[in-house]
Amino acid sequence: MKTLYVTDLDGTLLNSKIMVSENSKEIINSLVEKGMSFTFATARSLVSAKRVTSGLNIKVPVVVYNGAFIMNYNTGEVIHSCNFSHREVDFVTQKLKKYNLIPLVYSFNNGKECVSYNKNYVNDGTRIYLESRKGDKRLTPLDSNRNLYDGEVFYFTIISTEKELIPFYNEICKDENLRVTLQQDIYNEYFWCEIMPQNASKAHGIGCLKEIMGFDKVVSFGDAQNDIPMFLNSQECYAVSNGVKELKDISTKEILSNDRDGVALWLKENYK
Repeated sequence: MKTLYVTDLDGTLLNSKIMVSENSKEIINSLVEKGMSFTFATARSLVSAKRVTSGLNIKVPVVVYNGAFIMNYNTGEVIHSCNFSHREVDFVTQKLKKYNLIPLVYSFNNGKECVSYNKNYVNDGTRIYLESRKGDKRLTPLDSNRNLYDGEVFYFTIISTEKELIPFYNEICKDENLRVTLQQDIYNEYFWCEIMPQNASKAHGIGCLKEIMGFDKVVSFGDAQNDIPMFLNSQECYAVSNGVKELKDISTKEILSNDRDGVALWLKENYK
């Protein structure tokens, strides 16, 4: 049976220092050399994910942007993608305007990947994100909203307080054509409202990857609520001990925490 081992990054494979420990790297790379098919599924972009997974030997395509893209880890080649329709972009922008929210807009514009934002309306939560991404060539500051939604848009993120985001979230999540999540950043007090096309999810991305690569079985690892669909579509699923109760309740078994190399040690013990 051809098995795909797929892990979430933040809070799962990454430790509290937002890195993969040297021990985890050594274990995983050794198993990959022995034939293990290992990859990750994350809300991060490929650029951001490569920054925190440097040193890992990733041979299988990765699922990024919460399933909006399947990409070759080493070359950046897009293998599968999901974008918004023009109608969906118009609908989201109308709701953003109604609640006076300014998003980060992820798109491909003339073949270039962009993270566009209005530099005149940056709140504290968004500022933290931007400062953590200094030097990121995707960042595209604009003087107004005029060109904010240009190109092939595939992802919206609004970073703010829970109080400010809840009314917007409660309204927009009713649209069945969109996949909307609201959860707190695991590194600070701000919340992220993320909007994706309905078929963009870790579960869908992994399912496509499974079909493309001819895998028979998926074994997944996670820590947060947005990993639940991935778990439900895996033959085996393991929640790290620092994960949320809802995920642990549906997992095959709870494993050691992200700060104790839980994923790598499970693989070392169980990969055959």
